[in-house]
Amino acid sequence: MTERYAAMVAVGARLGLRQGEAFGLAVDDVDFLRGVVHVRRQVKLFRDRRMVFALPKGGKERDIPLPESLRLLLAEHMRPEKYPPVQVTLPWRVPEGEPVPARLVFTTRQNTPINRTEWNRFVWKPALVRADVPATRENGFHALRHHFASVLLERGVDVRALAEFLGHADPGFTLRTYTHLMPSSRDRMRLAIDGAWGHDAGACALDVPSERVS
Repeated sequence: MTERYAAMVAVGARLGLRQGEAFGLAVDDVDFLRGVVHVRRQVKLFRDRRMVFALPKGGKERDIPLPESLRLLLAEHMRPEKYPPVQVTLPWRVPEGEPVPARLVFTTRQNTPINRTEWNRFVWKPALVRADVPATRENGFHALRHHFASVLLERGVDVRALAEFLGHADPGFTLRTYTHLMPSSRDRMRLAIDGAWGHDAGACALDVPSERVS
């Protein structure tokens, strides 16, 4: 990925944002002090190429914990000498809507909002080719969201919490979508016990004099 958009890949993979939500992320949405990202808007593209700001899919804002690794990466990305946030104004919800400003974290080289179609064609797909990854629909930006979900499930994050982070109104939908990524009960058992006891068999020895052990 080109340097300008490398942090956007991290946003997709570490926060599970949809592509339009990543395009619409503003600096005011990132609470560096409290470690929270407020997902408040997305950039929507109409067929006539006009773009607007709108609520995230489902019509509801949400909060996602900000991992320390991403906090540092975003702070570095937004440094004044690199890619400082850019004030952008777009209509709200429909092309005829009221103009709404936002200081976007990610913009084009022309300091304009990102057009999904052009970005996928000229940035994302060439990056896939350079990484020797098939430039197919399955490997679109949304794959980062699936990665986010799989990492959290693998590490035992509750499905209800994951649904909240992903912006799913129904945790059942999250479960049906990602159940194939969840570790089996046997795997969970092994991880739970090994996590509690470690791998040192000697740790189970009783700390008592040998003559008292029958």
